[in-house]
Amino acid sequence: MVAIAALGDDTTDVTLIAIERIFFASAGRATFADAAERSAFRERWLGRYLDHDRAHVFLARDLDGAVAGYLVGCLDHPARSARFGDISYYSGFSDLTERYPAHLHINLDPAWRSQGIGGRLIDAFSQQAAEAGAPGVHVVTGAAARNVGFYRRCGFAPLREAQWNGNAILMMGRQLPVRPATTSGDALSQP
Repeated sequence: MVAIAALGDDTTDVTLIAIERIFFASAGRATFADAAERSAFRERWLGRYLDHDRAHVFLARDLDGAVAGYLVGCLDHPARSARFGDISYYSGFSDLTERYPAHLHINLDPAWRSQGIGGRLIDAFSQQAAEAGAPGVHVVTGAAARNVGFYRRCGFAPLREAQWNGNAILMMGRQLPVRPATTSGDALSQP
C-alpha cells in the first residue's frame, strides 16, 4: 500500500537521496565518463524539476514513509522555455507542445512496479495540470521502449516519432479536461 502526495516542503536528505537512487536505478544508463557527465545527466532529467518545479513533484510512499517512486513535472511550454533549450527535440515537437505543454518524468523503485502506482502518480499530476489550465500533458520516450504500453494504459496516445541522438523517440500526449472559467456574471453568482 502506498500513499500519493505532493513533495511540498519535504527537502530532507533522506527524501532527496531516495529520489536520486530511484532515478539512477531507472535511468537505463549505468556508466558516465566522469562525475561532471553524471551530474549533467541528473540535472537535465531530474534536478531542474526539483529546483524549479517543486510544486509539481509527487511522491509515492509506502506505509513506513519510504519513497517507492516519484513524478517530476512542469507546466511550462518546453519549446518556448530557455530552461529546456538543451533538449533539442522540443523544437521539432513545438506544434505538439502547444496542445500538450505540461510534461513529466516518472520512475518507480523496481520492487513497486506493476501495482498501479505509476498511473496514480500521473493522475495526480494531470489533475493538478488541468486545474492550472493546461490543455494536455506529454511524455517523450524511446519509440520501442517497454514503457510505451504503460503510457498507453495511462491515456497517452502516440503523437510523433523522431530521431534524436541516433535513437528513435516517441512523443505521446494526453488531453486534459477543460476547466470552464467562472465569471462574475455566471448563474451561480446571481441572487
